[in-house]
Amino acid sequence: MKILTCTTPGKFEYGETDMPVLTADHAIIRIKRIGICGTDLHAFEGTQPYFSYPRILGHELAGELVSFDNAPGFTAGEPVTFIPYFNCGTCVACRNGKPNCCTNIKVCGVHIDGGMVEYLSVPSASLVHGGGLSMDALALVEPLAIGAHGVRRAGVTPGEFVLVIGAGPIGLGIMEFARIAGAQVIAMDINQSRLDFCKEKLKVAHTINAKTKDVMATLMQITGNDMPTVVIDATGSQQAINNGFAYMAHGARYVLVGLQKGEIAVSHPEFHKREATLMSSRNATRQDFEHVIRCMKSGEVDPTTYITHRVNFGEVKDEFESWLNPANGVIKAIVNME
Repeated sequence: MKILTCTTPGKFEYGETDMPVLTADHAIIRIKRIGICGTDLHAFEGTQPYFSYPRILGHELAGELVSFDNAPGFTAGEPVTFIPYFNCGTCVACRNGKPNCCTNIKVCGVHIDGGMVEYLSVPSASLVHGGGLSMDALALVEPLAIGAHGVRRAGVTPGEFVLVIGAGPIGLGIMEFARIAGAQVIAMDINQSRLDFCKEKLKVAHTINAKTKDVMATLMQITGNDMPTVVIDATGSQQAINNGFAYMAHGARYVLVGLQKGEIAVSHPEFHKREATLMSSRNATRQDFEHVIRCMKSGEVDPTTYITHRVNFGEVKDEFESWLNPANGVIKAIVNME
């Protein structure tokens, strides 16, 4: 079967390998769609933590279930996606219902080879029913689940102001699920076209361009001098993450969904006097995947909104680098495998 490997930062190579063989407690999926996410882009750049090369990328996946062992309720031929964070099931996190941050986690396309392949073997326990959704929609469940998990971590309540820093695909998903939770969403970015997308496509009422606006004054004006009670970072930028501490209301929660390699710097007195809460949000759980699928089926989330670029598998090597350029306006690129 055909595969595409990121051999070193900045370089892809097509190749061939053997078809996966069905093993106990696993399933084989024929991949139909691959979503390109920030993790893939950062891996190509060489800036992704927890990463080594060569690596087959890809974990936003949808396909057809070919064969399986120990997957009650599933049928060969049905459309599926899967939860790409393979957990051990026995560590302290797994025992406490947090498989998304398993101490021995193996994320598909990050720690182990991923889905830029024709056929992929995954643990049967990771399978998720397609629920009647299209292949395009199923490929977007995982990135939206990341956003849904971040909002759930924050404990967003109706009416409160939620500042989302970063209007990339993950940030957009956070905005969607904060809206669904009843929040008043504020989008912040330095890319005006992405902020325009937030207004036009997601109906976000408040946007701030951090390059052109006085962020503090604008936040004070929007929130009636209170400042946001929830701040969620989806940038993966060290500067943006450190700046985010200043945007918190007293008693606020700050959730880091974005990830970078450096150190967090915060004024302890400023953080302390707010009695602020700092949390990370890693991956997502089955609960989040199911929430996303329900919201897609109900029409509260339109996954096709996000797809701005589409290529066939054989074009990925040539097109991938262009998706790093903000001028090309990529929100979500989708790869067709058929």
